[in-house]
Amino acid sequence: MPVRITLDAVLAARRMTAKELARTIGMSETQLSLFRSGKVRGIRFSSLAAICSVLECRPGDLLDYDPDPGDVRATGDE
Repeated sequence: MPVRITLDAVLAARRMTAKELARTIGMSETQLSLFRSGKVRGIRFSSLAAICSVLECRPGDLLDYDPDPGDVRATGDE
């Protein structure tokens, strides 16, 4: 999948563990782990806002996009 979750890098930069973040925002460690691994199909904006508030970041800091060169839609060539 071309969208990657970069939460681990943000956590490392803030010297915070996922366990601490989960406890602070009131999210289960399991749910946060699923988000970190990219195994979720979505996230609530309220959860995303809580993560960004605690980590003092923007939603774009938690996501990265690597286009698939073989995907015509990703390049805009249609």
